[in-house]
Amino acid sequence: MSLSPDAPQLRSIHKQIRFATLRVIMALILREMTTTYGRKPGGYVWSILEPIAGIALMSWIFTTLGLRHPGLGTNFAMFYATGLLPYYVFVNVSSKLAQSLSYSKQLLAYPRVTVMDALIARYFVNLLTQLLVAYLVLAWIKVFLDTGTDLILGHVLLGFVMAAVLAAGVGTLNCFLTSMFQFWGSIWSVLMRPLMLLSGVVVVVDATPPNWRDYLVWNPLVHVVAETRSGFYHGYQPDYVSPAYVFGVALVTGVLGLLFLWRYHRDILEA
Repeated sequence: MSLSPDAPQLRSIHKQIRFATLRVIMALILREMTTTYGRKPGGYVWSILEPIAGIALMSWIFTTLGLRHPGLGTNFAMFYATGLLPYYVFVNVSSKLAQSLSYSKQLLAYPRVTVMDALIARYFVNLLTQLLVAYLVLAWIKVFLDTGTDLILGHVLLGFVMAAVLAAGVGTLNCFLTSMFQFWGSIWSVLMRPLMLLSGVVVVVDATPPNWRDYLVWNPLVHVVAETRSGFYHGYQPDYVSPAYVFGVALVTGVLGLLFLWRYHRDILEA
């Protein structure tokens, strides 16, 4: 008969492992908050001012051009906020996640710190920051400006969940690609430059010619932006929105990223 540890001992070991992992993640979260926001002039304040400045600038430009109404509704600030803020959730969170290994490379030399710990800590700090910024900006616009919008919370939450999940998947895959191939960061930055225009942030995809629309809907951010806006503008229900497609892209990219990181993380850290 083979001897095996008692069940209580196994449970105790599992609890110790989970507690140690949680401590590591919390330590990484505190480090992320301190180094990313605590040492900059303005810190978290700049995270709020950045989207406000972008929304104000776009509103001023299109008002100056003589446009009386935005793509949806009557208020330029609300229109751009409902597109720009979920877009920022994806862009900012995925870019931070892509730098997880380079950011925590020295700490990953310790046995207790794993690649997954670094990914989880960096993801949640930046995601919660972006969601808080989005809430504050949208709430301010809704309370202090005449937007003519009525909130449908379910659509808004789904839109931001789609953005968050997509950021996790794409960011994880890019974490591997940027760590393994130095040139990928430059390629990705070039690909990202026209992304705002191609995601329906400035111009509603529904207003584009049908042959353009057929190509634009392959961009998962188009679905994210449209779903978020449908939670503010009654009667706006774009039939091309597919949460399943966005979650599918996030799942495929996330699984590929995790598999490649699991296989090659030692080579990356030793390089």
